[in-house]
Amino acid sequence: MFTIEEYTIEKLNDPTGLLTGDIYEYKLFIHVDEEDELYTENGVYVRVIFKIENDQKKISQASFHERVSDRYIDFELEEDEEELILQFCINNLPQDLE
Repeated sequence: MFTIEEYTIEKLNDPTGLLTGDIYEYKLFIHVDEEDELYTENGVYVRVIFKIENDQKKISQASFHERVSDRYIDFELEEDEEELILQFCINNLPQDLE
């Protein structure tokens, strides 16, 4: 398990108009214990694509990346981590959506 230390959020625009709803990219900079196999000296963040459509809020995609290089790290979210991230994203939506 990890803890979220800081984050950024950006609303994504679809110039093609193919995607519906509001889509946000979160970068969740996390603390990972040195004993965890996900740990790297350069730090880790989770890139989350979060979608809101018809009052439904969900994670469309989530992936781990090395903080310094942006290199993809091949790990899957565990169920409790996914729930933590979902609640974090919902609780940290831009003010104009609440």
